[in-house]
Amino acid sequence: MEPKPARVRILDAAHELMLTVGLARATTKEIARGAGCSEAALYKYFDSKEELFVRVLTERLPRLTPLLGSLAAEPGQGTLEGNLTEIARQAALFYEQSFPIAASLYAETQLKKRHDDALRKIGAGPHMPIEGLDTYLRAEQTAGRVRADADTFAAASLLLGACAQRAFAYEATDTGERPPPDEFAARLARTLLGGISVAEPSARPSR
Repeated sequence: MEPKPARVRILDAAHELMLTVGLARATTKEIARGAGCSEAALYKYFDSKEELFVRVLTERLPRLTPLLGSLAAEPGQGTLEGNLTEIARQAALFYEQSFPIAASLYAETQLKKRHDDALRKIGAGPHMPIEGLDTYLRAEQTAGRVRADADTFAAASLLLGACAQRAFAYEATDTGERPPPDEFAARLARTLLGGISVAEPSARPSR
């Protein structure tokens, strides 16, 4: 079996280490060691640990950002409920897997600030999925499937905020279990649609 390319090994090692010790404690030196390469070789592929973190999110976790981009590029495809359900499902899984990686940053204020500054420089950050979903909903608004008076940014924030909260909000319950992602996503999408969707002609009440 041929060895994996260096970039793939680096991403795999970064993903594993970030899950194990958190982003704050995952150093490029340890990531390079796990990938079986030098730290200098790591920097041939990634300019910073922040860029590596973003690549782990986009290439090793559920692909939320590409899904949002593809839907925004072709509004009117599929059903609005089906699309929002899939967005919510992918988002729930994405935040479930990314929360343990990023949580350690919030314990170190200065490190968190440096991390945010670095993400800002490369045009990334946790606000991007909200902006992506807002863009998709506005495209559907233009296509006539979302009400003209709907606040698409608020709708995007509500849906993704609920998905992010699912990553940690249920650990102190009696079971300690999160709601199943498929059921959670379907209920979330149906509830959101009640506030923003244009009713189908057959669904309009008769006078």
